[in-house]
Amino acid sequence: MNNASLATKAVAGSPSTSAPAAFNGVEWLVVLNLWAMTAACLLACMAVYTLVTDGRKHRHLDVPGVSPARLWRWIGILFATGIAIRSGAEALTLWGWDTTQPAKTGTFLFIKRLVDPVAIACGVTGMILFIMSLPGMLSQLRREPIPIDIWQSWPIVRRMLCVSGVFFVAAVGVTVTR
Repeated sequence: MNNASLATKAVAGSPSTSAPAAFNGVEWLVVLNLWAMTAACLLACMAVYTLVTDGRKHRHLDVPGVSPARLWRWIGILFATGIAIRSGAEALTLWGWDTTQPAKTGTFLFIKRLVDPVAIACGVTGMILFIMSLPGMLSQLRREPIPIDIWQSWPIVRRMLCVSGVFFVAAVGVTVTR
C-alpha cells in the first residue's frame, strides 16, 4: 500500500464536507485560506519573475562574483520560491477538495507533503544567505546614504493587489457554490 492510497482512504472515510475537516465547517475560514494561499502563490510567482527578469536585464551592471544586488535578488528568489511552492500546494489541495473523488483529493494531499520539504529548503537557504550576508551588506549600505524610492515599484504592487482581489472573489464564489 502506498502513501497516495492511504491519503485516498482518509479522504474517502471523512465526512462529505466542502473543505477538509480541519476547518471544522467554518466557511469564512475556508474562504480566507483559499484566497490567501492562491494569492500568495501567484504573488510569489510574480515576484520570482520580476527578480529573474530584473537580474537578466541588469546583469551587466552587477559586479562579477557575489555582488550585493545579485545576492539580494537570490535571497528574494529563494523566499518567494518557498512561498510559491508551499502556498501553491495548499491552494491546489483546497481548490481540488472533493470527497466524491477521493483518489484525486488524496493525490493532491500527497503532492502537498512531497513539496513541503522543498519549500522549507528554499526558505531556510534564503534565511542562511541573508544571515551570512548581513555584516557585508550592512557595511556596504552604511558607506554612503543612498536614497531609495520605494514608490517606483507601486504599479507592480498595485497589479498584485488587483489580482489578489480577483482571487478573493473567486474564493468566495467557490466556497458558496460547493
